[in-house]
Amino acid sequence: MTRRSFVFTAPALSAVPTVSYAQPDQWQTVVGPDLRFRLEMPAPVNKSSAAEKETGHAGERVAWASKRADEMFDFDFVDYEPGWFSSKDSKEMARELGRGEAEKAFPRATFKYVLDEPVILQGWDGYALDIADQQGALVMMRTYIVKDRLYRLLVTAKNDEETKAAAARFLNSLRFAETKN
Repeated sequence: MTRRSFVFTAPALSAVPTVSYAQPDQWQTVVGPDLRFRLEMPAPVNKSSAAEKETGHAGERVAWASKRADEMFDFDFVDYEPGWFSSKDSKEMARELGRGEAEKAFPRATFKYVLDEPVILQGWDGYALDIADQQGALVMMRTYIVKDRLYRLLVTAKNDEETKAAAARFLNSLRFAETKN
């Protein structure tokens, strides 16, 4: 009798909806609304958009943010007017946009610039900027230009292997749908 009741009960239990709550170590894949990129971020991820209009912007800035162990994970993109980047040196533009106001916000007298160099992802020009404080905590930024779209990633990490590994996972997870010829 118990075996038969188990057989009838198991399918009934599988029909009960379950709620999955994000654990601190769970990650989710973020895919662009136009399928032009994907990346991984700690769950839960919050999406937002801002109609901020800077010179050259053709659309709103779309952003995703999450936290893990009190560390920030931010990703955003914005489309620029057609030809905005293609009429300029994309390596220089990636450097300018990647460094932005960093030297003002993080003066070299106080902070150590651990990584400050051009990078390439799938053939697209980018810029990497990692800045450490006196305790070894990091702010890591990546900027990429893909056609007339600017992608930016920013993550913080404490001076420990766990948060640095999570930061690296986030930064290294970005993939574009297109590879530059």
